[in-house]
Amino acid sequence: MTDKQSAQPRVLIMEDDYIVGLDMVEQAKVLGLLIDGPHATLAEGQAAAKSAKPDLAILDIELTDGDVFPLAEKLSEANIPIIFHSGHTDTGDLDERFPKAHICAKPCPPNIILDILADKRRAA
Repeated sequence: MTDKQSAQPRVLIMEDDYIVGLDMVEQAKVLGLLIDGPHATLAEGQAAAKSAKPDLAILDIELTDGDVFPLAEKLSEANIPIIFHSGHTDTGDLDERFPKAHICAKPCPPNIILDILADKRRAA
């Protein structure tokens, strides 16, 4: 790994919709982020996060094999910034469980995700 690559923040992308996942990847690429995903299952995401700690995460809530909350809780405990990007958002519950997370309901304009990613990248 080069010095430039090691300095790039790694974003974990969890998304079970293939097209939406590819869009998230392209948005993260615009900012020069290292991309891990998109992963469609909780099991894949947990393995990926264990293999290489992400600097931030974009998480769909409902995945192919269940909801993302077990992974989100581990990421939150590790102080890894989270962006929930889902069509199934109960913002009251999410705000309470993950007060530091950003919540973007689908469909979300790409510029909003890019702005949040850019802010998180600067903070990383």
